[in-house]
Amino acid sequence: MAFDFLVPVKDKVLAFSELLPPQAVGKNIFMHTEKDGLPVFANATVAIFGVLESRNAFEKKTEKLDVDEIRIQLYRLMMGNWNSTIIDIGDVEEGNTVEDTYFVVKEIVAGLLEENIIPIIIGYTQDITFPTYRAFDNIKEMVNLTSIDSRFDFGEDEELTSSHSYMSRIITDKPNNLFNFSNIGYQSYFNAQEEMDLMERLFFDAYRLGDIAANIELAEPVLRSSDIVSLDLRAIRASEMGLSKNFSPNGFTGREICTIARYAGLSDRVSLFGIYEGENSNQAFQMVAQIIWYFIEGISYRIKEYPSSKSEDFTKFTVPTDAEELVFFKSHVTERWWVEVPSILPEHTKTNSPALLPCTEGDYLDACNQNIPERWFKAYRKGFN
Repeated sequence: MAFDFLVPVKDKVLAFSELLPPQAVGKNIFMHTEKDGLPVFANATVAIFGVLESRNAFEKKTEKLDVDEIRIQLYRLMMGNWNSTIIDIGDVEEGNTVEDTYFVVKEIVAGLLEENIIPIIIGYTQDITFPTYRAFDNIKEMVNLTSIDSRFDFGEDEELTSSHSYMSRIITDKPNNLFNFSNIGYQSYFNAQEEMDLMERLFFDAYRLGDIAANIELAEPVLRSSDIVSLDLRAIRASEMGLSKNFSPNGFTGREICTIARYAGLSDRVSLFGIYEGENSNQAFQMVAQIIWYFIEGISYRIKEYPSSKSEDFTKFTVPTDAEELVFFKSHVTERWWVEVPSILPEHTKTNSPALLPCTEGDYLDACNQNIPERWFKAYRKGFN
């Protein structure tokens, strides 16, 4: 069984937790220990585990990521007003081959998803996104993946899988269960024009760092329609991480990335959150811990909503445009917006009714000004799940 490959949480972390006040995360988390084994999965909301695989790193790693220091920084934080049960199931170490590690990660993630537990993965390199995607094979027919990254991570056809090319393997590997890919925070000078053209041809969504930084709420509907969220920590500016090598002076601030993490947690569709490409510094450890804290905070405030004109919790707006009549819904509970998209792939919606695409109030206002929202157009062209 894949869970047998998990290494327990280290004794130094357990000893640190013993000294924490009762309100701290470390006093309210159930851990995989050498003495007691794995924690009980029943009623768990999220499961944290580390993946120490680094052999497919694009920039070769000179030292191992200290996941235990990230744990210590997370455990010392205070609990929010949460209804989440958190378990820490330890770490996956390097297998005999990278593919062995991928297999173990895939099986662990699939096992957690079957128990309705949300995995939070602290991975050394972002190519681990690939086995987490494959873990959905027998669980969900089509998957939406969002990467928070300065790069799209498409490689050449003949290039080996790496942290800079794993997306190419995802979009070509069979069975092809990827319905939509979105990127939040790309920086143009890190991406070849051919990669940008490929995003357009496949009707994938890409949001520049500057656009998200100017209006952080643009990220919310993207994450609301995502199953997997993969965060490359190099999307955060170097000064925020206390690091210089392999990190850029431009990127998200700590406040912005924690807001995005909270949006991911709030999405009742997000089933997996991966954090990758970290390096060792006390500031980076704290940043990762706070990102995880905000993700769990979001989970604790999730509200399952599905717009309907028959519900008093929603207002329906019909906007006639020159090209199409658009139908929007606004929630009175959360003030979130959706827009109907005529389904051109009815097998993905299980009915012939229009699909509902998360959107912003800005999209509604654009439609009122006779401007078709770009996210609606792309979803219409490919059919929205």
